[in-house]
Amino acid sequence: MTDLFDQPSKKINHQELFFKLYQAKDENDLISIIKSYPSIFDDSNWKPLGGNFSNYGVVKNQQSSPIAALIEKVTNAIDAILTKECILSGTDPKSDVAPRTMDEAIQRFYPENNWDLPSFRKKQAENIQIIADGKGPRNQRNQHPTSVIVYDNGEGQHPEKFEDTFLSLLRGNKNDIHFVQGKYNMGGSGAIVFCGKKRYQLIASKRYTNDGGFGFTLVREHPKKESDQAKETWYEYLLIDEKIPSFTITQLDLGLNNRQFETGTILKLYSYQFPKGYSGFAQDLNQSVNEFLFQPALPILTVDTAERYPNNKVLENDLFGLKRRLAAEESEYLDESFSENFSDDVFGKMKVSCYVFKTKVKDYDLKRTKKIIQDRYFKNSMSVMFSLNGQTHGHYTAEFITRSLKLNLLKSHLLIHVDCTEMKYNFRKELFMASRDRLKDGDETQFLRSYLAKKLSAKDGRLAEIEKRRKQAVDIDTSSNTSDLLKSFTKNLPLDSELAKLLNQTFKLDIKKDRKTEGQKKRTSTEKEPTPFEPKRFPSFFQIDTKNNNEKEVATIPLNGEKSIRFSTDVANDYFDRIEEPGDLRVSVDEPVKVNHVRRMKVSIAN
Repeated sequence: MTDLFDQPSKKINHQELFFKLYQAKDENDLISIIKSYPSIFDDSNWKPLGGNFSNYGVVKNQQSSPIAALIEKVTNAIDAILTKECILSGTDPKSDVAPRTMDEAIQRFYPENNWDLPSFRKKQAENIQIIADGKGPRNQRNQHPTSVIVYDNGEGQHPEKFEDTFLSLLRGNKNDIHFVQGKYNMGGSGAIVFCGKKRYQLIASKRYTNDGGFGFTLVREHPKKESDQAKETWYEYLLIDEKIPSFTITQLDLGLNNRQFETGTILKLYSYQFPKGYSGFAQDLNQSVNEFLFQPALPILTVDTAERYPNNKVLENDLFGLKRRLAAEESEYLDESFSENFSDDVFGKMKVSCYVFKTKVKDYDLKRTKKIIQDRYFKNSMSVMFSLNGQTHGHYTAEFITRSLKLNLLKSHLLIHVDCTEMKYNFRKELFMASRDRLKDGDETQFLRSYLAKKLSAKDGRLAEIEKRRKQAVDIDTSSNTSDLLKSFTKNLPLDSELAKLLNQTFKLDIKKDRKTEGQKKRTSTEKEPTPFEPKRFPSFFQIDTKNNNEKEVATIPLNGEKSIRFSTDVANDYFDRIEEPGDLRVSVDEPVKVNHVRRMKVSIAN
């Protein structure tokens, strides 16, 4: 055992101290432990985070939402695992031969991952766990605080390196590692401000090389005193004998799912301030993590406890981002989905995906369906998501859909994802705040908003077609065919009467059309019904919609001009966007074949 600390009738070593801190259910339990050992937690044993007494503004000015702040912990966990895998492959993460993107890192370190299969995904997800802790049972009457444990089986750190990594600010340790999300060593500090009222957070880690000790420290907001000269308080961490406390381990039972702790990092956020209405991790938190991590590089496991929710049958759930969830639940909730690739000299390239939800799900009416869809997919009111490397960095609410796109009927049924990963760096860096949770209100953001509004609201676009169909299908009463009742009522009214005109304009009854066609010849039995579209897994044809028999150009487009050209195929709508076996659209331009430098374009699909 390591150092002993003397108290009146009390002695405790580093390992015992750690377990007391770790097993504290909430902030109140933790404070009781701290008060029991005043000499260990004396003010003289705390040092300012980042070595800077003026760190309050840096920490406080991070994520504005507790969920977005927690996501940064998960992002750091993904970074730590990818960095570890890079080192294990024999590559220096900062070298020129290291992966340049997160996608490249996944392809290199996990070439055959099979994570779309539940058993493989669950096994990998156990390397990043978000675990709930707290007293129970938890219900409407007893709203016990929820503490959060975040574990990753990543690179970990030696105790003597804590102050250069976990406890540093603005050090830029990851700025030279291109395949990770983090840069400035400050995003992970954003969660501190949501840890109870005293801001306590436990950090513990052991290096993956297994050649050092298991170190730990406690972070808190400095209790402001009248004797302090600084106007603002600061955040600080615990040292014992002027060092990060540590002890030797082989394995530790820390309540992880299906494993003992050996190496990596584990954090505990005491009495975390979740938004009002959040309950079990397997439901509410799981949905929010999926929204903020639209397409994460690695799967994640969320775990709650039977102590907190004894009647909950689902206490653990692996997740892999909202994109995969939408793909899995497409037949039940989605009406249709599609994506478009845009390129421009200003921003470079971006991919925009649109997901249109059904107006009626199962046997539910319109109102109930709307509520279910909002709870499942719009928990954080993010109707338009802007992501980088799969993590949502900013969003628009449904206001963009109604005000900019003028698609009122799709307000509660349209989700738009904008992938900014391939945008030009100089444009992209002006879009988001360093906290990675909101858009800047600058010139680039305004340009992007106008660009998206113009492209997505085009009269000949897919969304306009869907909006038109929804207008035609509006039924003001789901329990009966109100339109038929009104038509029957107006059947004998004069066509030019004011009442008939008003009813026709308001409810789109098409009275004239119905009367005109009365007595006309009905469709004979020999006429063919339209053939229903039966999509194939892979296309058997891909041809342009034209009647020119390849005798002339399909379209003439001026230099720097635009024109929509439609193609027909028999493949499923999600061919280019699906997770498994997606297709690829390739466009090539031939050499000039006519005067005036007219070029022929060749388009093909690759399976």
